[in-house]
Amino acid sequence: RFILVHQRNKMKIKQVPFRAYNREAVKKTQVYLHHTAGNGSGDLTFQFWTQANNKVATCVAISSDGTIVQGFGSEFWAYHLGLGTKHFLSQGLPYLPLDRSSIGIEVCNWGPLTKKGTKYYNYVGGEIKPEEVTELPVAYKGFKLWHKYTDEQINSVKDLLLLWGEKYGIDLTYNEDIWAVTKRALKGEEGVYTHNSVRPDKADVYPCPRLIEMLKSLTKE
Repeated sequence: RFILVHQRNKMKIKQVPFRAYNREAVKKTQVYLHHTAGNGSGDLTFQFWTQANNKVATCVAISSDGTIVQGFGSEFWAYHLGLGTKHFLSQGLPYLPLDRSSIGIEVCNWGPLTKKGTKYYNYVGGEIKPEEVTELPVAYKGFKLWHKYTDEQINSVKDLLLLWGEKYGIDLTYNEDIWAVTKRALKGEEGVYTHNSVRPDKADVYPCPRLIEMLKSLTKE
């Protein structure tokens, strides 16, 4: 079923049955942006998490058409960062259970691409249409070619960040350091981050210029 919410821009939210999360309401101080490295369906993403049943998930997954598929409320939590003590020790910091105090957003997207001849392919060999390719001016994590985040997905991310910024009082100021591991994230400092902010082995989300432009606009609303 679809629910329309938020006073700025009415969001299209589809709620799906999902039980593999922790029903502990926690005050949120951070938001982390991820992409699935999979197909464009939020429904299929939650089906996969349901089958895994290991409480690894984010509360929402955004389909390629911008539909926000929601499995549980933002006040609850599941594991979405994959952090262990080693990630904190590498920065000289004590472990913090950041999964509890943060909200995760999954954008349904294939991630890095390769080009063979005139065609583009994702990591499982699926062909990607040229109009669905973003070429970065500088390679990120070894890749210049990436699956495009759709305008609808970026708009939905914006709506969610504005909503949660209001609900939890999270600072939405854009910081350039979110594309690599930053102590600010690992210390639990308030803000919007990417999976790259806490894990050097991750590449989600990538620094798409249109996404960055949107993130910079949040504090100008």
